[in-house]
Amino acid sequence: MAAAAPGALGALRAGRVRLVAACCARLGPAAWARDAAPRRGYSSEVKTEDELRVRHLEEENRGADLKERAKMHSSEVGPFVSKIRAVINDIANLPVPTIAAIDGLALGGGLELALACDIRVAASSAKMGLVETKLAIIPGGGGTQRLPRAIGMSLAKELIFSARVLDGQEAKAVGLVSHVLEQNQEGDAAYRKALDLAREFLPQGPVAMRVAKLAINQGMEVDLVTGLAIEEACYAQTISTKDRLEGLLAFKEKRPPRYKGE
Repeated sequence: MAAAAPGALGALRAGRVRLVAACCARLGPAAWARDAAPRRGYSSEVKTEDELRVRHLEEENRGADLKERAKMHSSEVGPFVSKIRAVINDIANLPVPTIAAIDGLALGGGLELALACDIRVAASSAKMGLVETKLAIIPGGGGTQRLPRAIGMSLAKELIFSARVLDGQEAKAVGLVSHVLEQNQEGDAAYRKALDLAREFLPQGPVAMRVAKLAINQGMEVDLVTGLAIEEACYAQTISTKDRLEGLLAFKEKRPPRYKGE
């Protein structure tokens, strides 16, 4: 993974499901390792070399390659799905905001990848769904856990039990995506919207963005009292930063802040 210049737009080509990661973070190839353990705790520090501002991972991800899967021995399937789950978990645990842009098909694993992102946007013509029950299996990349958290348990069960495929407008109506766009001639309406959102995120304090994501993600898994304690611990990480002082100084001097992620 090559480094992107601070403030620039960088790309990693891997299509129709794209991942846009925004804001400054210390992030290197280890963060994408297939067998990396999910990161826990209240610290947002990532001890690697490269600095990330905006990247996109573009992938023709309609789900598993069924022809390839059919050739697998049953003993190979579990480890194969475990690797997929690990990659998707790595994306969910990225310490920067992530946006999934769905411009085409996102079925099965493609939608599970999108569900691991913080925000999802889709073209109205996009098609998405967890269709695994049609194949007598269940979603194995986190879909049974992340879809209910995104749209509620009852509706998630209905979509998984029926293997229903939604278009962009239907996905927006159930809360699966935050924005839906009419597709353009280039076929990248959702991607363009994702970049617009990323540009809104870029000027903000990098440390604040990382710990805000951490506080939200971990707080949603616990009761309110514990969540408030998590927020307090995350807020404390911003107090001693140079960026916080720079933000106050920039406000006083009526100029844009120059954050360095420190």
